[in-house]
Amino acid sequence: MRRITEIIIHCSATPEGKDFTVDDIRRWHLARKFADIGYHYVIYRDGSVHKGRAENIAGAHCLGHNAHSIGICYIGGVAKDGKTPKDTRTPQQKTALRQLVNQLKFYYPHATVHGHNEFSSKACPSFNVQKDL
Repeated sequence: MRRITEIIIHCSATPEGKDFTVDDIRRWHLARKFADIGYHYVIYRDGSVHKGRAENIAGAHCLGHNAHSIGICYIGGVAKDGKTPKDTRTPQQKTALRQLVNQLKFYYPHATVHGHNEFSSKACPSFNVQKDL
């Protein structure tokens, strides 16, 4: 079992109002030569939570932090123009994200929760994780 010390939140950097799936992201990541989808969980716009990479396998979502983290991605994160960072989470996504983080914190009580932007010069996940979660 991997020792999990961080839970890192991401967005898919896709335009608000558009649906994408785990299979879509997997295809994008495989095209970038990843071994599989980089995230462990993906939250769809309807709030449903879908498994990506198995938790017992290191992710490919945050350089320098993959070995000991769980990566969660919500669909969205940019405005309709496809470029401007924006918190596009639906109410269902917000609820699902809180529930998933709480569940993971139960299993990994010493893990800290972060936005990808805390480790990278990206806007991802397009909201302040420390303030919101």
